[in-house]
Amino acid sequence: MKLPLFQNLLLEVENKICLLTINRPDKLNALNNAVLDELSEAADFVETTDEISALIITGAGEKAFVAGADIAELSALNEDSGTDAAEKGQDIFNDIESLSKPVIAVVNGYALGGGTELALASHIRVATQNAVFGLPEVSLGLIPGYGGTQRLPKLIGRGRALELILTGRMVKSEEAGALGIANYVLETKADALAKAKELIGMMTKHAPIALSGAISAVVAAQDYEAEDGFAIEANIFGDLCATDDFKEGTGAFLEKRKPVFTGN
Repeated sequence: MKLPLFQNLLLEVENKICLLTINRPDKLNALNNAVLDELSEAADFVETTDEISALIITGAGEKAFVAGADIAELSALNEDSGTDAAEKGQDIFNDIESLSKPVIAVVNGYALGGGTELALASHIRVATQNAVFGLPEVSLGLIPGYGGTQRLPKLIGRGRALELILTGRMVKSEEAGALGIANYVLETKADALAKAKELIGMMTKHAPIALSGAISAVVAAQDYEAEDGFAIEANIFGDLCATDDFKEGTGAFLEKRKPVFTGN
């Protein structure tokens, strides 16, 4: 089996388990267009390769799973390009969620914004003790744009999800486990990877077609109303990219100062 080569991802296959590592440790594995394009290609490779029975997604190093989006790239968006960017991220994360093979996110360190959304798109989440989840997009004058407003309420309930989204509050691993964001919390990344492989071993002893059917049924049961919720999220995301508060939020982040929002 020939593995594809990527600039921002590492791919390894052992015992039919594909380990995909987002490999931008100098940027805390932040998502940009190049990473998203490679994630899409990697997801297609996993889906179409018979020698792979499951996927584990993690981040390089110990500091971050994915610390969010690339703010410099994000700050250049306008209304139209913002909607397009959100729809692109949604499509890729939907593809990951819809893979016919089990997908487990091993969440090490910071999983913020798109990092939490990538974890939510995975079927199961195993976190390390130092994991931190959060959807802080409101601090940039935005909302989560890669499915966060749709998946988090279905996972932990509307009230809890709205609290986290509206406050932008970060959630440490213990609370994430209690809320149901993380299925398991382990001490180290090695422990978390071992747990993910243990779970995959328990799953893949069963019929692959049954696993695929179960995943499809659970995803379908979430009922996205013909993806209306995603379309609404993407349009709101795009609208916000045209606001002064968005420019102020991203500008303040890049300039390392506190934002001053005006509601415009």
